[in-house]
Amino acid sequence: MTSSIYRLPLVAIALCIMGLVSFESLAHGVDENTRNFLQNNSGVQFIAFMYIGAKHMVTGYDHLFFLAGVIFFLYKSRDILLYVSMFTLGHSLTLLLGVLWDLQVNAYLIDAIIGLSVVYKGFDNLGGFKRTLGYTPNPKAAVLIFGLFHGFGLATKLQEFQLPQDGLFTNLIAFNLGVELGQFVALTFILLIISFWRKHHSFQQFSTATNTLLMSAGFMLMGFQLTGYFIN
Repeated sequence: MTSSIYRLPLVAIALCIMGLVSFESLAHGVDENTRNFLQNNSGVQFIAFMYIGAKHMVTGYDHLFFLAGVIFFLYKSRDILLYVSMFTLGHSLTLLLGVLWDLQVNAYLIDAIIGLSVVYKGFDNLGGFKRTLGYTPNPKAAVLIFGLFHGFGLATKLQEFQLPQDGLFTNLIAFNLGVELGQFVALTFILLIISFWRKHHSFQQFSTATNTLLMSAGFMLMGFQLTGYFIN
């Protein structure tokens, strides 16, 4: 009989799996209304792009999986702010430059790397690198580098809509600001859950189960995207 200790992680990953099944329609918040707006928008639409950016992050579970892994063992607010800021710097740079300079990157491969980032963080949190390599890769550098790829992932979604140049830079700033707001809201809930569990003796079991499931979700994301790459 499954202990109640493991029920929440199992329910969470079940929901994630259901989300992965409908990845193409739900991922990153690109629903039909958003799609229509982006394809027909013109001029500066600051509030609308900020809203889309926030929704994009809140529904972008691949980004949230990675961030959940990043902050999982961070106890000090200063450390959380530092790591989240490095991730933000990375994805903001490639989001803006990717769209403004029209840097063409294969969306399937970028999203596969984003899936790899989730696998990496879950493996790291489980002490995998320490046991297999004898050391842990620089976590700050890893967050910054993977942040760059996450930004390209965001950029490829916007590039699909061939946004008009009129007001593009301002709209991208608004979108990026929305992403940060959505990220803040999502991370607040994630931190509340992790902080709650840290007070219980079952945290070690919760940690092992959650990070194992993060790795599983990351492998699923990679498999889905690589399949799409080879099929298309």
